[in-house]
Amino acid sequence: MHRSILRPLLATLLLLGSMFGAAPAWAAVTITFWSHELGNNFPHAFFTLRGVPDAGGAPVDVNYGFTAKSVSPKILMGTVAGRLDISKPHYIDGSDAQFSVVLSDAQYNAVLALVAAWDEKTGDGHYNLNTRNCVHFVQEAARIAGLDGIDHPELMKKPRSYLKAVAAANAGRVTVVAMHGKAYLASLPPLGGPVVVASPVTAPVAPVAAVQATR
Repeated sequence: MHRSILRPLLATLLLLGSMFGAAPAWAAVTITFWSHELGNNFPHAFFTLRGVPDAGGAPVDVNYGFTAKSVSPKILMGTVAGRLDISKPHYIDGSDAQFSVVLSDAQYNAVLALVAAWDEKTGDGHYNLNTRNCVHFVQEAARIAGLDGIDHPELMKKPRSYLKAVAAANAGRVTVVAMHGKAYLASLPPLGGPVVVASPVTAPVAPVAAVQATR
């Protein structure tokens, strides 16, 4: 069976297994795309990386988003300073997991390179509400994951609508999750062993359960 068919099937089996009490060993790294709606925060899009690389090594359990360094009227007028956004567990609990894709090791490393490229410390951290916001960041991750139908100019300020549109455009290629964060995380099988705290590229990587960044 072709690898592109096996990976969505694997992700589906892992999710079903966790829902019925099984705890299969994780193989490969799964990227899950998330949205967060209005409340105490602005709408936001981000992704998590979870699993074990095909090549082996420590389990991975990290999350990344991108946002402006500070919220001010300057955001509406053009480019401002931006930063990687590592979400706290309670924020992820209150977010929505939209869909997931199982990555090859090459894709996983390319996503980490994307993170480094958007990090102000290792790349270009500028933020622009119209051309380089959190949705543009997850769009590039979706591109690396090999997804189609990722160009939706009218939705680049609407995280949930954008991710639902991408999921619909890739029916059969992604695993639709559509679960509230707390319930989804509770359904996942344990990774086993200590999770990775450093990445192959120079970019901050933090376990979902142990991040200390503020929002």
